Amino acid sequence: MGDGGAVQVTNNSNKSNKDKKKKKKNKNRGGSKKKMTHEQVLAFKFVTEWVSLDHPSSSLGLATSSVVDDFGVQKPVGKNGDKVLFELHSHSKCSDGFLSPSKVVERAHMNGVKVLALTDHDTLAGIPEAVESARKYGIKIIPGVEISTIFSPSSGDTEAEEPVHILAYYSSIGPSRFAELDKFLSNIRDGRYLRAKNMVLKLNKLKMALKWEHVCRIAGNGVAPGRLHVARAMVEAGYVENLKQAFARYLFDGGPAYSKGSEPMVEEAIKMICDTGGVSVLAHPWALKNPVAIVRRLKEAGLHGMEVYKSDGRLAAYSDLADTYELLKIGGSDYHGRGGHHEAELGSVNLPVLVLYDFLKVARPIWCNAIKKILECYAEEPSDTNLETITRFGRTRVFKGGSPLNCGQDLIDHCLHLWLSSQEMENEEFEAIKLKLSNVSTSQGGIQVLIKT
Repeated sequence: MGDGGAVQVTNNSNKSNKDKKKKKKNKNRGGSKKKMTHEQVLAFKFVTEWVSLDHPSSSLGLATSSVVDDFGVQKPVGKNGDKVLFELHSHSKCSDGFLSPSKVVERAHMNGVKVLALTDHDTLAGIPEAVESARKYGIKIIPGVEISTIFSPSSGDTEAEEPVHILAYYSSIGPSRFAELDKFLSNIRDGRYLRAKNMVLKLNKLKMALKWEHVCRIAGNGVAPGRLHVARAMVEAGYVENLKQAFARYLFDGGPAYSKGSEPMVEEAIKMICDTGGVSVLAHPWALKNPVAIVRRLKEAGLHGMEVYKSDGRLAAYSDLADTYELLKIGGSDYHGRGGHHEAELGSVNLPVLVLYDFLKVARPIWCNAIKKILECYAEEPSDTNLETITRFGRTRVFKGGSPLNCGQDLIDHCLHLWLSSQEMENEEFEAIKLKLSNVSTSQGGIQVLIKT
């Protein structure tokens, strides 16, 4: 009896130690898994249905095959499990990234990303290539841009100014009033050329014979050079050992080779985003000197959200700041494709399903309204320019000549079915637009719209 009791105690102790190790292992992996709450199931259903609008059957059963960890992040279960991974901050060669838009999409697919926002600095030039590439992988592209701006605490106080970057997210057919936004971004890009030239001149005065042609060659044709391009030229010329050293010694804000561009005031950029049907989000607030004052001002200007999540998790201080001003909380990797241990990988920020739900609940009505405005603009004035606005980022191509096509039905049902739900498309406003567009196709008679599948 005594020996049996001793053996029993020993076994219990071993079992207890195993349980502790198992719990510790689970904790290290991000918390124990548990079934989704009813709220999370509904949120997950809402998100997956939007992601899968062009192939709705693929979203069936996803919610029941998934669980969430203690942080509310959705995880797959079993062979048929899946997760909806959004990457909301990425860059390509069209600004200061190292990869082409198609290569960014390919890498996102390899990492399991289902929705990718390409957010190059001050340009939407990479979106068409990203959309074309994404068709092969079933990835949904959110057309985005990261806008360079300046925040000024008070008028005339140039010493206290600091750069602020605002992410803008648009619908599948991009911004309404595209020409206005394009001009706005073009002015910023022109300023980036002057800024980069000034940086090179300052480096020359610091006895570094860096050539402007070298910087432009690294940036590539049609790409406005940024600090990263200057830094890469410095590394290649042998003036610094790596990019980190270039920024730490010379190119940091206020550094000996730093130069300002002609960026607009941040409030102006937020207004432009709101006026053109976009969702505005403050990028990397942890890089700001005075985030509280900036967030307060930007909320008043119409800011929708701010980045709170990074690859290493949620930053509590910025999450609290977002809560204080009732802002959306999102995040992304800020991927540039430069490689190395210091860069977060595409898709490394696994946003909680309730965060994705909140983002889409705010964004979808804004995008839907922008799409209506774009279609109405073409219905009222069926010009080539207005038709190009509809097809610029979509899976469509416009031809002249041949038999007419019912533009109303095809442009809405075929071009937008991967972005708008049937309920969103079957309201009275869209029906009226369809009617107008069907008349347009008859009167034009020479427009064909090829739907890419």
